[in-house]
Amino acid sequence: MVTANLINTMAQIIKTMAKKDIHPKYYPNAKVRCACGNVFEVGSTNPEMEIEICSACHPFYTGKEKIVDAMGRVEKFQKRLAKKTTSKKTKKKRKKNAGK
Repeated sequence: MVTANLINTMAQIIKTMAKKDIHPKYYPNAKVRCACGNVFEVGSTNPEMEIEICSACHPFYTGKEKIVDAMGRVEKFQKRLAKKTTSKKTKKKRKKNAGK
């Protein structure tokens, strides 16, 4: 985890390196609020941000996979995929039998 001293040091470096009057204001402790309720701080040019998904609720990081299915499209795709794989197997068998 990033310490407060490191964040302050980075902010001081940015202030000294940046040209005057051309850069937006930098907020080293900007608050980020997620839709799941998680709140954390980052460095940003916006003082506050609201996001829809974060590492606390993202399925990749939590290990919980959710399939959002709109009108049965996932099942429809799985049926088509199963049909294609079975048709490929029967075609191979037909070719083997035809060659004999």
